[in-house]
Amino acid sequence: MSVAGGLPRAVERAVVHRCDAFQIFAKNANQWRGRRLPPAEIREFRAKVEAAGLGPIVSHASYLINLATTSPALRRQSMDAMADELDRAEALGLLGVVLHPGCYTRGNQADGLRLIAGGLLELLRQRRRGKTMILLEHTAGQGTALGATFGELASIIATMHHHRRVGVCLDTCHLLASGYDLCSPEGYVETFTQFGRLVGFDRLKVFHLNDSKKPLGSRVDRHEHIGQGCLGLDPFRRIVNDPRFRGLPMLLETPKTEGRPPGVIQVDPLDEKNLNTLRGLIADPPQRMCP
Repeated sequence: MSVAGGLPRAVERAVVHRCDAFQIFAKNANQWRGRRLPPAEIREFRAKVEAAGLGPIVSHASYLINLATTSPALRRQSMDAMADELDRAEALGLLGVVLHPGCYTRGNQADGLRLIAGGLLELLRQRRRGKTMILLEHTAGQGTALGATFGELASIIATMHHHRRVGVCLDTCHLLASGYDLCSPEGYVETFTQFGRLVGFDRLKVFHLNDSKKPLGSRVDRHEHIGQGCLGLDPFRRIVNDPRFRGLPMLLETPKTEGRPPGVIQVDPLDEKNLNTLRGLIADPPQRMCP
């Protein structure tokens, strides 16, 4: 949900879309530093969330953060930026911060995974009294991006000594692009059997429901509207009716309608279409989902 006009406006947008849960950027995703959040804005955000009965709510970390880098300067910037993301989420009362694990620049995958785990563990140790989780997002595996396999996610979690405040966000587009076959019934079963064995369903805290412009194993991250891409409707029908995922927030990151005034509080026609498509797949009971 857009935060144009201030963070409380995101809550208002979630309400007009009939959401139960939603995701925001707590700062500009393409900048290292964000504006200071005034205490009054934080109070208004939390009050509106409580009044609307919304939750869980998560933020998405800046795309600039790369904790797998071996560059001292970039790592310091990444650590500082992720610390800021966690502190913002804590102040806003969010469930967690969704994070792309990072891309290794030198060395190998194992070195990169250790750097990610070490950095995140350091940040959590500095915030022992906090509640906000780090939610590792499974990636499409473009280039040297880490986190494209369940084994890599499991490695980060294990190196973090299975810290109680580390969870996982699964993105359906990323799953397909990285080589996990969600389309066939057999592939769906095998995908989540592997996830349960390697990571564990207790770690799964959030879904991103996005169709994919690119096919199975493409390793290209391009989101498409629900049912209009290479996934089709069947995988989404299985997910929203899977009892293992009951109660989990399911969040849309599909394309928005272009040319709309950014500060207006009104329904986005494309968001409404995607939400209605997903809601129409639900048998009973309803799941949580939102752009």
